[in-house]
Amino acid sequence: MKNDVAKEKEIKRLLKGSTRLKIALRNAANVIGNLKESTPLRDFFQRINLRKGRVSAVSATARKLSVIIWNMVVKNVPYHNQKRKLGLVKRIQKQIDKFALTNQDLNLVTH
Repeated sequence: MKNDVAKEKEIKRLLKGSTRLKIALRNAANVIGNLKESTPLRDFFQRINLRKGRVSAVSATARKLSVIIWNMVVKNVPYHNQKRKLGLVKRIQKQIDKFALTNQDLNLVTH
């Protein structure tokens, strides 16, 4: 009995929203998954794909796209993927510290 109720709730959850919009977002997510060059969304897709499979990755990326679009439209917030930049900077800084590199080693000019 519980299993039937759970299935019914999931079906209702999946049926919410515009079918055309869901199809468009899934198609866009699928295209993102097929990209050759590395982008933040493609990397997200690949992480989910490795863990849970392509179908889950398409759904997760489509949802992420919908959140990005919603924030851009409703909140009037431009899309900037700052998290990726900050993570990259932290990783590079850790490597510099790990190898005890100096500005001279890196050929950096400081003013």
